[in-house]
Amino acid sequence: MEPNTKAAEIIRAADEAKADRANFDSQFEMISRYVLPRMDGFTTKRTVGERKGEFVFDSTAPLALPSFAAAIESLVIPRTQKYHGYKPSDPALLDNPKVMGYLEQLRDLTFRLRYSARSNFASQASEVFLSLGAFGTGALLIEDGLSRGIMYRSIPLSQLWLIEDAWGFIVGFYWRYELNVRQAVGKWGDLLPESVSKYLEKEPNRKFEFMFHVCENEERKAGNIGPEGMKYRAYDIVIEGKQMLRESGYRTFPLAVSRYTVAPGEVYGRSPAWDALADIKTLNEMAKTSLRYGQLVTDPPWLTADVDAMSPFSMRAGAINAGYMNERGEVLAKSAAPQGDPRFSLELQDQRRQAINRSFLVTLFQILVETPEMTATEAMLRAQEKGALLAPTMGRQQSEFLGAIITRELDIMAQSGAIENALGPMPEELDAAGGALDIEYDSPLTRAQRSEEGVGVLRTLETVGTIAQYDQSVLEEINYYRGLKIVADANGAPLALFNTPEEKAAMAAAKQQQQDLALALQAAPVIADTAKSAAQAQQASTAAPF
Repeated sequence: MEPNTKAAEIIRAADEAKADRANFDSQFEMISRYVLPRMDGFTTKRTVGERKGEFVFDSTAPLALPSFAAAIESLVIPRTQKYHGYKPSDPALLDNPKVMGYLEQLRDLTFRLRYSARSNFASQASEVFLSLGAFGTGALLIEDGLSRGIMYRSIPLSQLWLIEDAWGFIVGFYWRYELNVRQAVGKWGDLLPESVSKYLEKEPNRKFEFMFHVCENEERKAGNIGPEGMKYRAYDIVIEGKQMLRESGYRTFPLAVSRYTVAPGEVYGRSPAWDALADIKTLNEMAKTSLRYGQLVTDPPWLTADVDAMSPFSMRAGAINAGYMNERGEVLAKSAAPQGDPRFSLELQDQRRQAINRSFLVTLFQILVETPEMTATEAMLRAQEKGALLAPTMGRQQSEFLGAIITRELDIMAQSGAIENALGPMPEELDAAGGALDIEYDSPLTRAQRSEEGVGVLRTLETVGTIAQYDQSVLEEINYYRGLKIVADANGAPLALFNTPEEKAAMAAAKQQQQDLALALQAAPVIADTAKSAAQAQQASTAAPF
C-alpha cells in the first residue's frame, strides 16, 4: 500500500517538532533521572520493566514532587469540594432564581460525571500535576466515552509535542504512542492496514507506532456536518507504511495543558525541578560522597607490613592474624580510615534539601502545621500571604488547565444530550441570552486570595472594639452578620454552618414562645392573687345581709 500523502506530511511535521524540542528533551531526561525516573524516554528508550533510579542517591526531590502535586490538587481541584460553578454572562440574570437553580444543577451534573467511577479523572489529574512539577508541562486528554461517559487520560510529555498560536494558546499537538497488534485491532478493527493486522494470530504482542494529530481547521466550512465543519481537525495515523486510519474533528480543543512558568519564546513550561536541578544534582553527588565516606569509616582499608612470612590478614570477627606484631610490641597493621569531620558536609546537604523543598513549595505548606498555636487572625494572615505568593503560578492552572477541561466537558455533555436528559430544557431567560455562561472558581486558592477581605474585617472589628470603649455609638455602624459571612467565606466554611431563613424563623418562633411562657409564669402569682381576692370579695358580698 502506497504511503498516504497527508499522513507522510504530518509525520514529517511531527519529526520537525521533535527536533525543535531537542534542548528541552535533554533537560527533561536529566530531570527524570533524579526526580521522576519512571517518566523518562525523552532521549533514550528503555525496555519494559527495566530498572530505573540508578542515579538517585538522595530522595529529597523524589519525595518533594508528590507533595507538590498533592498541594496543587488540594488548591485547584480538591476532590472533596465543588471548586467551580457557573453564572450567566448576562448580569441581569444573576437574580433570577430559576436560572441560578438550573446552573447549580448543571454544576452538580458536571462533578458527578467528572468523578464517576469510569471517568478516571482523579488519578489522571494527579499524573498531570506530577509532570507539571517535574517537567513544567502536563497534559490531559478529554474524550467522549459514549456510553462510558467522559474519559480522561494523562499524556506523557515524552510522547507529546505541542503547537502554540501567536497569542500563546495551545491549539494543536502530536501524540506518538505504541500499541501491540491485539490492542490496535481492538481499537481500530477493519481500519487497520493489512501490514499490521496480519500479525494478530502469530505475533499479537508485536508493537507498532501510531500518531494522533489535532490542529486548527484552517479550511473550516461553517455549518457543514463532519470534520470539515469542525473547529479542529484530527488525524489518526499508523507510522508503519505512513497510512491514514481516520480523519475526524472536534468542536472544542480536546487537550487541557498545564504549564508552570513559560519563558518568552518557549512553548513548554519550566518546573520547580528545573529551577532546583543544580541543587538536586549537587545533593546527589554529596550523598554519594557521604556514602563512600561512611563505607571507609565502617570498613576501612588496612595497611600492613610487606613481609612474605606473614599470614594473610583477616577482618573476620575473632580472627587471629599471626605475625602482625614485632618483638617490640609494635603493630604491623594499621587502619587507613578517614580522619575528617563529616558534619560540614551534612550541613551543606541540609541547605540543599531546604532549597529543593522551597522550590517544590513544601515549606510553604508546612507553615500551619509547624505553628498550630496561631490565632485565627494569624492563620488568616498566613493564608493571605500564601494566596499572594501562589497567585501568579496557580492562577494559570485555573485559566489554562481547569478552564479548558470545563469547556470541553460542557461541549461533550451538551452534544451527547446528557444535560437535557438530566436537567430538562434550558430556562427561557437563559436561552434568550444565548445560553452564555461564565466559569466561577471557588477553590481553596481563590479563597486564599480573598482572605484579604477576612483580614480586613477582623482588623476593623478590633479597631471598633477599641473605639467603642470611648463611644458606644460606633457599634451601630457595623453589620456583624455580614462581617461574619465575609470571614466565613474567606475561611472556606460551608454554607451549612449558617441557619437557613426557615431555621431562623423557627428559632424566632421558639424564642417568642419561651418568652410568652416566661411572662405567663411571671404573671401567674399576680393572676392567682387577683383571682383569690376576687373570690374573697365575692364570698364576702354573698355573706353580707341585705
